Amino acid sequence: MRPVYLRAARRTMVAPRGGAFAAIEAWELGAAVIRAALADAAAAPGAVEAVLMGNGLYGGGNPARLAALAAGAPDWVPAMTLDTQCCSGLDAIALAAERARCGAGDVFLAGGLESFSRAPIRLRRPKPGEPGEAVAYQRPPFAPSPEFDPDPGDATAALAQAQGFLEPAQHAYAIESHRKARAAAARMGAEIAPIADRAGPAPAYADPFTRKLTEGLCRRSRGAATTAVEADAAAVIALSATPPAQGPVIRFLGAVQAAGDTRAPASGAVLATRKLLAQLQLRVSDLAVVELMEAYAAQAMAWIDAMDAPAERVNRGGGALARGHPIGASGAVLAVRLYHELAREADRAVGLAAIPAVGGLGAAIALQVGEPA
Repeated sequence: MRPVYLRAARRTMVAPRGGAFAAIEAWELGAAVIRAALADAAAAPGAVEAVLMGNGLYGGGNPARLAALAAGAPDWVPAMTLDTQCCSGLDAIALAAERARCGAGDVFLAGGLESFSRAPIRLRRPKPGEPGEAVAYQRPPFAPSPEFDPDPGDATAALAQAQGFLEPAQHAYAIESHRKARAAAARMGAEIAPIADRAGPAPAYADPFTRKLTEGLCRRSRGAATTAVEADAAAVIALSATPPAQGPVIRFLGAVQAAGDTRAPASGAVLATRKLLAQLQLRVSDLAVVELMEAYAAQAMAWIDAMDAPAERVNRGGGALARGHPIGASGAVLAVRLYHELAREADRAVGLAAIPAVGGLGAAIALQVGEPA
């Protein structure tokens, strides 16, 4: 199969729900990063074979198609929206890369788009014979039986207790995530596409949730500091069988989907990582860079412990605890961050992005610097 190169990788800043992107639709965020990625890749919109975007909250329809058209793609460029919840953005990139590998086209755009701020209000109609009006709900089921579908926060609390991750250790992890994000903020300008909101330009080159977090703030937050906030963002990768004319040469190496116990959603990233490393015949020590989802501090800590990973290689620019969690875009944000971190590495360096999702799902993707051996 053909090698597949990443010719561009762009994201918006990650804005907390109700913040800078409160009036902007998910597909508008997607259009902005598509335009930026096409410019970076020196690719015309009409040269794109397809656009694949992950999303978890839009409520139906095909926001990837809206984003593509709003970005200037001609009518003949198809688009598809995937929903595997938190894994959606990374799964979309993996699917596009495999299509490019198999010769289904040259240029693909893939990533994720999400808006908690503009997500629809969800209602269920009463069943026939049931009294009352439609009932609001926060999330759909992710397993057929409620006892196999715990709230992710409750499942992560049980994980923390089982693993012995005490509150101070989780606080320390969150504090370090914010510290790394603040230290790396200056170098993130190359990856963040600016967005103009309805009132004028929004901040272009900073993830606004990132702060100087302290132990005192963590204690007062009553657990909120160790949980990623709901957020709005979009991210996209331009994938092609043609190597880039300039800039870093970074290739798609492989990707997997994994699934396990629906009662342990945090385990999905571990399952996916192990599966991908085995597939590529790699060890954790071979990874120069890891971009790991931080939906919860305990979830990320469990991955680091299970993989015996060097902590200094994980989320070198901070993670979702310091930015936010835009569900269907989160995996794509990881991939964009991975691309830009690998661009600072030597030839042959390998990096990995991994994310778990409700329902016991997991996804992982590996990239490498340089041409194939």
